[in-house]
Amino acid sequence: MPATIDKRQTTQDTGYHDRRLARRLEDPEFRAEFERQQREIAAIDGIVNHLDALREKHRMTKADLARAIDKNPAAIRRLLTASGNPELRTVVAMAQALGAELKIVTKPRRTPTRRSPRSRRMREAA
Repeated sequence: MPATIDKRQTTQDTGYHDRRLARRLEDPEFRAEFERQQREIAAIDGIVNHLDALREKHRMTKADLARAIDKNPAAIRRLLTASGNPELRTVVAMAQALGAELKIVTKPRRTPTRRSPRSRRMREAA
C-alpha cells in the first residue's frame, strides 16, 4: 500500500504486513524459525552497538576506525548505523582496533535436557 502523505511526516500502512505476520506466526515451525532469527539479529546488533560505544569512548570517528582496520569508511558507517550481518573478520578487526577482544561465553540452558527412556527406566528400577 502506498505511503500516506501528511503535512508533517510520511508514514506507511503496515497493517497488511502485521496481519500476514500474525497469521504466519500461528505455524509452530515458522514461529520457531522467526524467533531464532530474531535472537540472531539481536545478538549481532548487541555486538555492533557495543563496538560503536567503544568507538565513542575512544573518541574515534567512524572514518578513524575504518582507517585503523583498513576498510572503506562508508562500509564502517553502514555497519554501525544499519542492521545487517557483518563479517566476523571485520568485527574482530574493529574490536582489536578498539583495544577489545571477542569472547564466546556459554550460558546455562533455559530448558532442562531431556533424558532418554533408557535412563528413566534405570532410575525407576533403582
